[in-house]
Formats: sequence, structure tokens, C-alpha cells
Amino acid sequence: MSISIISLIWLSLGINMAQLQQGGPDEKEKTTALKDLLSRIDLDELMKKDEPPLEFPDTLEGFEYAFNEKGQLRHIRTGEPFVFNAREDLHRWNQKRYEALGEIITKYVYELLEKDCNLKKISLPVDATESEPKNFIFMSEDAMTNPDKLMVLIHGSGVVRAGQWARRLIINEDLDSGTQIPYIKRAMDEGYGVIVLNPNENYIEVEKTKSQVQSSSDGSDEPAEKRERKDKTFKEAKKRRDFYEKYRNPQKEKEMVPLYIRDNGSPEEHLIYVWDHFITHSAAENTFFVAHSYGGLAFVELMIQREADVKNKVTAVALTDSVHNVWHQEAGKTIREWMRENCCNWVSSSEPLDTSVESMLPDCPRVSAGTERHELTSWKSLPSVFKFFTEASEAKSSSLRAALTRRSHRIKHEEI
Repeated sequence: MSISIISLIWLSLGINMAQLQQGGPDEKEKTTALKDLLSRIDLDELMKKDEPPLEFPDTLEGFEYAFNEKGQLRHIRTGEPFVFNAREDLHRWNQKRYEALGEIITKYVYELLEKDCNLKKISLPVDATESEPKNFIFMSEDAMTNPDKLMVLIHGSGVVRAGQWARRLIINEDLDSGTQIPYIKRAMDEGYGVIVLNPNENYIEVEKTKSQVQSSSDGSDEPAEKRERKDKTFKEAKKRRDFYEKYRNPQKEKEMVPLYIRDNGSPEEHLIYVWDHFITHSAAENTFFVAHSYGGLAFVELMIQREADVKNKVTAVALTDSVHNVWHQEAGKTIREWMRENCCNWVSSSEPLDTSVESMLPDCPRVSAGTERHELTSWKSLPSVFKFFTEASEAKSSSLRAALTRRSHRIKHEEI
């Protein structure tokens, strides 16, 4: 019996109940009997029979997939692209299979960052003990010592990790469009040091124990009436959650709880930590950011928290379909003015690449990324981003030279 058939059964029973409730006393008795019958159906057991075990390979080879010479994921035997619906009418199982493959992809990209891009992995926090949970970033050998240029890459929110723009692109398109590797390689070819952030690695998951179950009676100082209301709300919410859980988790997977990483518990915290411990100490005269989607919001938060330092250290910022909002984030006037001069946002649009796009927010210029797909904006705008950085660097150098010339002329005039 498939899950869709189960759904039809429930729908049919629901219709029958609705019809019976419109009748007289006899029908109401039938309704009561039908409700009793429904209460006896064990969804847990029913759905276990339909869904195969959630056990998947832990290697690409196990999935019978591999990346070809074009960086495309293909089936080893058939040469076909990845197929999401491996089993019809088992959406949840297919989704879990996709997620398991995604975890393998994440590790595969980490390996490429180290072996193909020659980046080194740095654990965070820098003073972490052996037992506490850790995050990490990747950086080039010269990231801290390059006297000229440093590029910092920040991806968006969700399941993506260091080195990725979009897991969906890696699986369904190719490595070039879905990873940050093209940015990293070009940056290194053009003399940049590189730091790759990992803002979504905020916690590790541990199995939930009884001692970790939050008590509904927390807050003993609260009035008894308020505690009773909270207890009632908690119990009702738990009842709904348990009922839904029979659908969502028929195989009773282990319930996990997050154990947050110190000073890296959110993308914003992570960026500020890396800024304080690495970026501010780098030797580069020009620091550049590429921030996609939520990464743009994290950068604006960094500006709010470290405005003077960012203005002093950062030459230009390329945002790709950033979701920041200077009003909601309460960015001050001086921040908005700096962003107008030093940032550019390549947004999803049907217009050709670099075409100006009207903005409702008074922050930075918006131009088309040459694609209407959000996840492709970083890949499609790559050549324009590097051109933007080169022009910003040259403008800064020209401005410094002009300032030095004016200063030199003033000193000579004073001497005369």
C-alpha cells in the first residue's frame, strides 16, 4: 500500500465523516463509531510497511554516481543525470536519499578545496578544546601574508557549506556553477589571497536524552495561573507534534538536539569571529568580499558591528542576489553612503548582464546578473565581479596617489 493510497483512504474517511455529521441522531452514532475506528488505525505501523529503510550509501560510488570531466554528476552505468524520484510515491524516502547524497557532495567539495585549490583547513574557535564542537574555514597559504589583495567568499543560508553556492546546481548542473571553485582559482591566478567562510556550520547534532527534554514547568517564579496556561499550551503542541510525527517520522529515527559551536552559532556570529581573528590581521591592503544571498545580510551586520574597521580594511563588496535590508537591519546613514560607493549587488533579472536594475532601497547599485535564477547569480556574474574589483582597486590607488601628490605639493609650498 503506497503513501498516496493511504492519503486517499484518509480523504475518503474524512468525506464520509463530513456527510454523516450533516445527518440526524443515527448518523451521529455512525460518526462516533467511525471516529473510534480511525483512532484504532496505527499510522506508525501502517507507514512503516510502505517506506523502505532509510539506509543509504556513504560514498558517490555507493550511489553509483561520479563527476565526469565536465564536472557533471552522472550515473556510472547509464551516464544519465541524477534522478530524484528513484521510487515512485515515496517522496520522503527520495528526499532523504537526496539529502544523504548532499552530505557526500559536501565532503567531496571539501576535498577539492584542499587538494585541487591547495587551501588549508583552519578549525574554529581558534582556542577550542579537544571535546567541544568546532567549525572551520579554508584559506590559501598567503591569505594572512599577501600584502596586496585578499578575497573573502560567503555563501547563502541553508544546507550549503564552505565552497558551495548551491547544492542543487552541483547535483543537477555542474561543479563550476554550484561551487566557489571558479572564484577561488581565478582569484589565486590574479594574485589574491583567499578565505572561504563556512557560516552555516553552527552546531553539531547529538541524540536527545531525557535530561535534554525541556520541561514545560520552567520558570518557577512565574504565577501559578501563567504556568498552568503554559503547561496547557505545551501539552497541546506536543499532542499535535506527536500526531504529525507519525507521518513525518514513521521509522522513529533518533531525535537529535543541536549543540552550538562557541562564537559561531549563526552566520552573523561566524563572520564577525573570522573578521576579528583573521581578516583584520591580514596584511592585504585591499580586501574584497563576495557575498551571496544571506551572506549579504551577514556582511551588513558586520558593518553595523565593525563599521570603522570595515571602512578602513575593505575596498569593495560584490553582492549576488543579496537578501540584506538596510531598513530592517537598521544600518545607519554612514553605512548606507559607504555601500553606495563601494558595493554592487548582482540580482536575478531577465535583463542582460550588468544592466542597471531599479532599487527601492537606498543602499548600493543593483545590476542584472544575467539570469533569473537566484542560485546562478554568483556564477553568471563572475567576470563582472572581478572587473568591478579591479576597477575599485585602481580607483583606490589613483585616489591615494592624488592625495599623496597634493600632500607633497602642500609640503613644498610650506617650505617655500
